[in-house]
Amino acid sequence: MKVLIITAIPWPPPSKSKTLLHPQPTTVKPRFACCLRKNGEVNSSSRLSLQMELEGQENSNVSQPSDGEKASQDDIWGLFKEAQRNILFLNRQRLKALEELNKTNRERELLLEKIDVLEAEKLAGFGKDRLSFCWELLLRIDSMVLTGIISTSDALDLRRLVVEHKVSVDDFSTDVLQETDVRLLRELRHFLNRSKGNGFHIVHICTEMSPLLSFGSLASYITGLSRALQRKGHLVEVILPKYASLDLDEVQGLREIEAESYSYFDGQLHGNRIWTGVVYGIGVTLIEPKYYASFFNREKVYGYSDDFERFTYFSRASLDYIVKSGKQPDVLHIHNWETAIVGPLFWDIFAKQGLGGTRILLTCHDFNECLEQPDKLSLCGLDPARLHRPDRLQDNTDKLLVNILKGGVVYSNKVVIMSTIYSKGWDIRGPSHGLEPTLDIHKDKLIVAPFGFEGSIWDPSKDRFLPKNYCVDDMKGKTVCKVALQHQLGLSEPGSSILVGCILSEVSDVDLENLKALVRNPSSRGVQFIIMGISKMPSASDRLGSFKEEFKDDSVLFISGHDEALSHLVFAGSDIILCQSFHDPVLQVPLKALKYGAAPVAIIANNKSFRLSVHHGDETTKFSRYISSTFGSLSINQALDEIKNNPSKWKQKIMEGMAMDFSWDAECCDIHVSAYTAIKNL
Repeated sequence: MKVLIITAIPWPPPSKSKTLLHPQPTTVKPRFACCLRKNGEVNSSSRLSLQMELEGQENSNVSQPSDGEKASQDDIWGLFKEAQRNILFLNRQRLKALEELNKTNRERELLLEKIDVLEAEKLAGFGKDRLSFCWELLLRIDSMVLTGIISTSDALDLRRLVVEHKVSVDDFSTDVLQETDVRLLRELRHFLNRSKGNGFHIVHICTEMSPLLSFGSLASYITGLSRALQRKGHLVEVILPKYASLDLDEVQGLREIEAESYSYFDGQLHGNRIWTGVVYGIGVTLIEPKYYASFFNREKVYGYSDDFERFTYFSRASLDYIVKSGKQPDVLHIHNWETAIVGPLFWDIFAKQGLGGTRILLTCHDFNECLEQPDKLSLCGLDPARLHRPDRLQDNTDKLLVNILKGGVVYSNKVVIMSTIYSKGWDIRGPSHGLEPTLDIHKDKLIVAPFGFEGSIWDPSKDRFLPKNYCVDDMKGKTVCKVALQHQLGLSEPGSSILVGCILSEVSDVDLENLKALVRNPSSRGVQFIIMGISKMPSASDRLGSFKEEFKDDSVLFISGHDEALSHLVFAGSDIILCQSFHDPVLQVPLKALKYGAAPVAIIANNKSFRLSVHHGDETTKFSRYISSTFGSLSINQALDEIKNNPSKWKQKIMEGMAMDFSWDAECCDIHVSAYTAIKNL
């Protein structure tokens, strides 16, 4: 029960009459407490005591006031009672406002909980969306082919219905996917007369995919690009090895296809188990060898002496599965050296098995090579004598060995080099990877594409981790996010200081020394730093820990470990984001910083290799051209000076960056669609 303290008016008041020779004695009553209930009403006992007190006070007067004085006293008493009523009314309104605020907060919490539940249900398979439903249909069609219920030609027609989005959830009863293959086949054949669309059917043969398994840039690229392509009307599926370490809880509707699948390896046919499911609306096929079960039942994904055998088996098994299931994709999209062997396998063996209309696109995320003895090519059915030649797989440096990545470049129709800031000329001649002659010969098929980020998750206008959303047209929410971040982390002077964030995946000794120099710089006085290390490596945590012990300052805060909500708030609340590199394929820190209205500034300013890479040829990405003309050569001191001395120019620069789109859906997706279109027309 809330208590309202009201000061009692002296009663009766001293007379102001000038005719009085002696002042009338008055009794000033002490302050009294009026108990106010939660509903804003004064309780009955309080009213009674108030009334008795006032009546007693009136009766205790030594002398009665005159008529004029009594009228004046009545006026004062009337004002007093009116003031009391106003106070009670205001308290009732205040309580009502608090109740409304609490109700709104409860509704907001319930809404966020409902969103989380819906997302969890969606991933778990409840309330299927269109893509998930389509993929379950496609996977059922695959099963029908492998079990011999339908022919490969029938399967092509049925797949076309789904690929071109001619069927939807509304076309079927809700339980049709629970029916037998015969019932489902009868339902599908009702839609065979639909018209044809123009979307591509792309199959990724790869070794990683987020969130199932992620060790580098490949995993997020596969998922991000695939989702972007499907949003634009293309059908994408992914084939992966079934590693023992896969997070199968992330696969919706995971099931094993009850059919034998065989692959040729080491002169024999070997059986595989085929698993299918859906991840983020993308159809996923997992291949598990039976005889070579140890190939993917290991602690690590890479780094074994038999990696060539492991990934060559998987590449051959993927092609065998595609042929046996009757698929005829427009593009087989392969990645790095691990699946580069698909190129020569496809053209020497599988193009003649019903895949004449399919083309090959290779993506290079790096130029790590795999050199092997030529005779090992025969393990998967290739002819070593035919391929161990300078214009095919023979290594450019060691003539006695074959280079698997070189074979992928030679046998692919297009090669996409994933490079956010480096130009095509720099990628061909810059790094020391031994492929310079091969890349130069095939330079006409080379394309440079940037990495992106998931725009549906990283968007300040709808980011559910932020206390207030904002966009380039309404930036008020960014100030709210900054104050919230400072309050949450206990930083002083909320909202007034310049806030510099830094999110690190790895922490080298060089990065650490450069960070120390930035923090100690006189220009950084009055600037608040938030340094967040999210690496799982103990060495990185130890380095940040030593930095924290060495540099104890209230304006520098260290955070260890990954915190998804806090990382979003760091991007939203920071004025500047320090970047280890503008080429950041894993975290995409510079790209996210621009989207959230924070300037990406390099820890090492005026990086020579960055300047050379940008200007080494004219085939660069949109992001590379933009960053080189804005923040690319800007030091932290220059950025701080511009914020303080030219705020209007700085604000304009920030807003221009926010307005640009560097997500997977933008330049990265467009470049890949252009590449698919070009190779289909060959």
